[in-house]
Amino acid sequence: MLKIQKYAAIDIGSNAVRLLISNIVEEKGSDTRFKKSSLVRVPVRLGADVFINEEISENNVHRMLQTMQAFKLLMETHGVVKYKACATSAMREANNGKEVAKLIKKKTGIQIDIIEGEEEAAIIAATDLQSYIDANKNYLYVDVGGGSTEFSVIVKGEKIASKSFKIGTVRLLNDMVKKDAWIELEQWIKQQTTSYDKIEVIGSGGNINKIFKVSGKAMGKPLSYFYLTSYYNMLQTYSYEERISILDLNQDRADVIIPATRIYLSAMKWSGAKDIYVPKIGLADGIIKSMYNDTVSSHTKLK
Repeated sequence: MLKIQKYAAIDIGSNAVRLLISNIVEEKGSDTRFKKSSLVRVPVRLGADVFINEEISENNVHRMLQTMQAFKLLMETHGVVKYKACATSAMREANNGKEVAKLIKKKTGIQIDIIEGEEEAAIIAATDLQSYIDANKNYLYVDVGGGSTEFSVIVKGEKIASKSFKIGTVRLLNDMVKKDAWIELEQWIKQQTTSYDKIEVIGSGGNINKIFKVSGKAMGKPLSYFYLTSYYNMLQTYSYEERISILDLNQDRADVIIPATRIYLSAMKWSGAKDIYVPKIGLADGIIKSMYNDTVSSHTKLK
């Protein structure tokens, strides 16, 4: 007996807003499959407002409303039966974040959960991460966002430490990360990883996904520290416009890809990792998985 249901996840990040629609395929005698049906990404850069002016601008409130209305229609036409919307550091830190969430609820019916960094890390960990992990190895998991980066240490398949740092791509672009934050991150990584002989990094986020795609590596194969360093140095030889025209990067990717690469390289350097694995997972995948597993009790049915 085959049962297919559509779930949706809305990820309201500091750099972009995403809608992921997934088919949940249940078949007797087989493992449940989560198959991506549609992914829509809208570059509403909330972080640029919030990290500088501490609130979401009128223009971006309007863009958010339009985006959510479009997402609502897309979910209805796709026949989505369950969804969850999560907002991360930009809306969390905006003075008007809760107010904007209320307005969106009133105008579109979409309920937005503004989540803490630790909950974000836990949701991401609920993804298919386990299928990428070798139980005999040790990993530092790094999820780079626009406003913050989530780090988790995974030893023999078990998460033993996790922390969210306010070091994100949009913050770095706007020169809003103090030296102290980098020092704190370096100390935390070294403290958590020095007792292990060998550690590997797992990276997630749109920027590392893009770098992995460009590398032409087969899925499951890692990128080396040397490759990532070369790519980072190469990116800096191009202007923003050239990164769009010559390297074929999206406008809202062409600037943040440099600070993102810096975060991954720092994590690799401080943990002593020679390789980074890129499983192509993120918050949206975690939301769908956690909804299915019902670990997140406050899910919302589409009206």
